[in-house]
Amino acid sequence: MTWGLVAVAGVLMVNAVVGENGYLATLQARREYEALSAAVAKVQRENERLTAQAARLKTDPAAIEEEARRELGLVKPGETLIILRDPRPPAATPTSGRQ
Repeated sequence: MTWGLVAVAGVLMVNAVVGENGYLATLQARREYEALSAAVAKVQRENERLTAQAARLKTDPAAIEEEARRELGLVKPGETLIILRDPRPPAATPTSGRQ
């Protein structure tokens, strides 16, 4: 009888650690919850930023002009658009030594 109780207690202990609702599953669920919470917070911040931008575009003509200039490359009459590009890196020179 004692060995039977010890065996049952052992099985219950192993199940408590690695079972479907055990300690390890709880830790994994907690990590997933924290990761999802961080992702939700990031999306909420992005949503707030976009909501503020949409409100600004609805009410502020300067914001509309700024967005049109940036996104569409629009210029006012009499203005000249100058696009500066980064210089290209120098081309690789072949090594001398091969013949």
